[in-house]
Amino acid sequence: MSTRTIVHLDLDTFFVSVERLKNSAFNGKPLIIGGLSDRGVVASCSYETRAFGVHSAMPTKMAKYLCPDAIFLKGDMDSYSKYSNDVTEIIAANSPAFEKASIDEHYIDITGMDKYYGSMKWAHELIQTIEKETHLPISFGLSVNKTVSKVATGEAKPHGEREVPAGMEKLFLAPLSIRKIPMIGEKTYHLLRNMGIDKVKTLQEMPIELMQKVFGENGITMWKKANGIDNDPVEPYSEQKSISKENTFDKDTIDTDKLHRVIAKMVEQLAYQLRSSNKLTSCLTIKIRYSDFNTCTQQVKIPYTSADHILIPRAKEIFDKLFAKRLLVRLIGVKFSGLVGGNQQINLFEDTTEMYNLYQAMDKVRRRFGEDKIGRCIQL
Repeated sequence: MSTRTIVHLDLDTFFVSVERLKNSAFNGKPLIIGGLSDRGVVASCSYETRAFGVHSAMPTKMAKYLCPDAIFLKGDMDSYSKYSNDVTEIIAANSPAFEKASIDEHYIDITGMDKYYGSMKWAHELIQTIEKETHLPISFGLSVNKTVSKVATGEAKPHGEREVPAGMEKLFLAPLSIRKIPMIGEKTYHLLRNMGIDKVKTLQEMPIELMQKVFGENGITMWKKANGIDNDPVEPYSEQKSISKENTFDKDTIDTDKLHRVIAKMVEQLAYQLRSSNKLTSCLTIKIRYSDFNTCTQQVKIPYTSADHILIPRAKEIFDKLFAKRLLVRLIGVKFSGLVGGNQQINLFEDTTEMYNLYQAMDKVRRRFGEDKIGRCIQL
């Protein structure tokens, strides 16, 4: 198999950068985006605040204690979604094949570019184009696969670029903390630390059989990533990616309260699917089929989210505008599209740590006992 060339692009402190574009007075200041109350959650923070120990998903109260002089902003997903899509359009216009991995990350497969132009030169010029047209700072890593290029980007930040040539993957990764390896979260990190594994080099040298015994199939994947092995392809980005649910009624109905409950249940189930696969939606579609088989749909672009307490009211609002005929309804459907990777915490600008923890607790129950074992009281 020929050596691939994969570029990973990551917008530096994306939400913070957007806010600074909107208001230059924030430049160079410690800035924290998230819930504003003491019970809120940090969604993003500037490098100036990280020096004080602030990080995303931290309770706002703790962030205020660590960095009392920071400027706190609620956040604006409409703006972040717009700028994210602007960057994606530039990448789409200039790239042979790319994947939108999250609201602020992209992978580009430029295998073969060295024969004609030079991979680093091409990537550098793309970055210059993005920064010129959007004024957003961005970093990139270039290597033979997605894992190594992503880690290289992290090492290049802020506002930098890093190449890891073919054959140098293990050497590059070896001295880094195991935290740098994608898929190693807090729980896995502590398990590895209890095994005496702190640096990637130690993980590289672990018997793969032991990793499989302790962590199952994830142990094999973890070992491979630590050794710079990753054959995952760049998945071509398409706005058509979607998930959907439909409900055909045994008896046609005009009961608006019942229709609202059905919509809420479908949205909640779809939102759980999004969170389970670490994705966000940017487009919501409602479909109504009447008893005469006439079908109406309405599609609305929305800020990236996976929070059902945001999606349910919006879905009901779209339904109410669409349900104008007041005829008997035979079928109702909900679809989320324009999916990208991303954690639901970035939706919680207005929410408390209790809300954040509630999502985690409810999703844990669903994973253990089934989707239908817990739901919002509106469905009861």
